[in-house]
Amino acid sequence: MRVLFSSTAGAGHFGPLVPFVRSCLRAGNEVMVAAPAALAPAVSPTGATFWPFDDPPPDEMGAVMGGLHGMSHDEANRTVVGEIFGRLDATAAVPRLLTLMESWRPDLVVRESAEFGSAVAAELHSVPVTRVGIGLGEMEDMMISIAAPNVDALRRSYRLPSDPDGAGLRRSRYFTLFPAGIDDHPATRFRDPSWMRSTGADPFVYVTFGSVAGGMPHVAHVYAEALTALAGLDAEVLLTVGRGVDPDAFGTPPPNVRVEQWVDQASVLTRATAVVCHGGGGTTVGALAAGVPLVIVPLFAEDQHVNARHVAAFGAGLFVAPADIRSAVDSVLEDGSYRAAARALADEIAEQPSTEEAFA
Repeated sequence: MRVLFSSTAGAGHFGPLVPFVRSCLRAGNEVMVAAPAALAPAVSPTGATFWPFDDPPPDEMGAVMGGLHGMSHDEANRTVVGEIFGRLDATAAVPRLLTLMESWRPDLVVRESAEFGSAVAAELHSVPVTRVGIGLGEMEDMMISIAAPNVDALRRSYRLPSDPDGAGLRRSRYFTLFPAGIDDHPATRFRDPSWMRSTGADPFVYVTFGSVAGGMPHVAHVYAEALTALAGLDAEVLLTVGRGVDPDAFGTPPPNVRVEQWVDQASVLTRATAVVCHGGGGTTVGALAAGVPLVIVPLFAEDQHVNARHVAAFGAGLFVAPADIRSAVDSVLEDGSYRAAARALADEIAEQPSTEEAFA
């Protein structure tokens, strides 16, 4: 079977596809990953063949991005989903995706849920589509509702039937790595076979705000705030800042803190006793799979806020502002109920079938 995976440029968006890509390859399938060229370094370690498609015109993307700073959180979220994912990214992706469809003829398209161009290209070639969630079902539904009008305009430009409400997008098979305990949306649930439970006994706090926050001036201050908050904590602290940020920019860290650009998150989580993050899907579900409680500090995207609310409602962590990081970390380390709730979700995730079974 030939399987085409498709993603936008963000590492956090490609992350949920990775276990499916690897499992698909191990099953003996031919696998191609299509995405903007910037994602090539993230795709290479999977062993899949990479097919780049186009980025939106820089002037159009710049105009949309430049307008975000004066918007409310809700307005900015709707603009990113509707204008960037639903219009600019999707429109730019389709031509090269169609070229690939015509030459390689995949049997299945698997897209991360913010990449809409492949849904249009697949329909033009009558190829079935599976959608992999980058967040909880609440966010997935919201993204389709916001993006649908612009995706529909793209569909009609290729003479496909109108679908203004995104009904076709919703009908596609939907996979997620999130457990039902924090996500009651109907889905087929899987687990990453590389996930392992934390066996950490000594206090060890892993702090990460994802791969892009360091390059966003309006949120990058959170790193310094986290360093200040966790100085003197009776625990080892590891802070990762992303490959685009120089750890030396923060000066000499407190004695209990180590600052790195990038680490193997899966191995770090096997030692962690608490995780501080922005609520990105990969870190959130990875920590829960390891049975580690979370302190979530949402920074920009709506999915971060949704994840934080659901984790806090289950009791597996806290949803806080940067100013409250220290008190929240103290709470999740000292109050065993947070760890118990995280372990309950880890038990649930462990019962989900492995991604090895997704394409069997």
